Amino acid sequence: MSLFELLRLALSRLRTSRLRAALTMLGVIIGVASVVALVGVGQGTTSNITSRLAGLGTNLLTITPSNGATTNKLSLDDAAAIAKLPSIGGVAPEISTSLAVTAGRTSTTTSVVGTTPAYPMVRAYEVWQGTFLPDAAVDHDLRVAVLGATTAADLGLGASDVGTEITVGGLPFRVIGILQPKGGTGFQNPDDQVLVPIGVVQDHWVAGTTVRTIGVSVADPAQMTAASTAITALLRERHDLAATATADFNVFNQTQLLDAASSISATLTLLLGGIASISLIVGGIGIMNIMLVSVRERTREIGVRKAVGARGRDILAQFLVEALTLSLLGGLIGIVVGLAVSAGIGQLAGWGFTFNPATIAAAVLFSLAVGVVFGVWPARQAARLDPISALRYE
Repeated sequence: MSLFELLRLALSRLRTSRLRAALTMLGVIIGVASVVALVGVGQGTTSNITSRLAGLGTNLLTITPSNGATTNKLSLDDAAAIAKLPSIGGVAPEISTSLAVTAGRTSTTTSVVGTTPAYPMVRAYEVWQGTFLPDAAVDHDLRVAVLGATTAADLGLGASDVGTEITVGGLPFRVIGILQPKGGTGFQNPDDQVLVPIGVVQDHWVAGTTVRTIGVSVADPAQMTAASTAITALLRERHDLAATATADFNVFNQTQLLDAASSISATLTLLLGGIASISLIVGGIGIMNIMLVSVRERTREIGVRKAVGARGRDILAQFLVEALTLSLLGGLIGIVVGLAVSAGIGQLAGWGFTFNPATIAAAVLFSLAVGVVFGVWPARQAARLDPISALRYE
């Protein structure tokens, strides 16, 4: 008997018992939908984390004071020395504080960051309107400011407001630029900040000559580890640290952090898919159960078919194709449901719809595997029936 004929018989049989077939497929539908949806959510989370971390900077190394250090020794001179190392693309020291910012009658409290002209390149920002802090403004500690997209929106400022005056911490500043939004919310929203020359922050709000953070952009991604090692050696020498002394600074490698986050997200995705696949196995058990019932109900039919010349392998193929049809139809419906759920969650969470053809292919193959694994035993039971006993079965 041809495959087409077997498929026609399977569909005809399913049509005669639509409710039972639908209930049997329901387990597979739920299982496949769960796998597709949870894997999609995991992949969306991974993509979101990766894009957020990548958006923090280009080939970024971040140098901060060590938590165990008694004093912060990072300085502008350290930043200048680091900038002279080979393979360094840019260096941006930072000092920050939280201050009230006012434009007209509108005010907000946000992070005010003192930095240098290399900041956009190091931290992967782009200027939307106006310009970033020029060298002359930083060299002469001019009161000019560049606004993050969220801060500008909170103050009601737009493209036409570049050149207007605002007050930062009670002091007048001229807005010379507004940054492109990166996207983000919460306590560390990268778009909610005001950037001013670093000397202005030191002169008016943060006493001392130390800096909070030094951001370093490495020109070649392949040199990240070498650059980190060179920076560590340079700062240990500048801070007069003995070979056995604990460093009073930390160097964080953005690439390593990105790899670690991606690895954790991939493991989470695999775990979610594994948990969801349990419901698919339960659906397969349902298929096996209903096929065993079907074999018992159709014992006389099997006897008649064998009596007129059907071979055991024909009966085996018939019942196996029925099981495969049930699982495949359930799998296809489950894929559609899973994609819809994944898209809905992605829209709510903000990372959009993540589609991976490999997930769909895996779901289809898994559905077929369920049909084969849980359909073989009932099919073999049917194929082994003795035709004489089957004909006598009531």
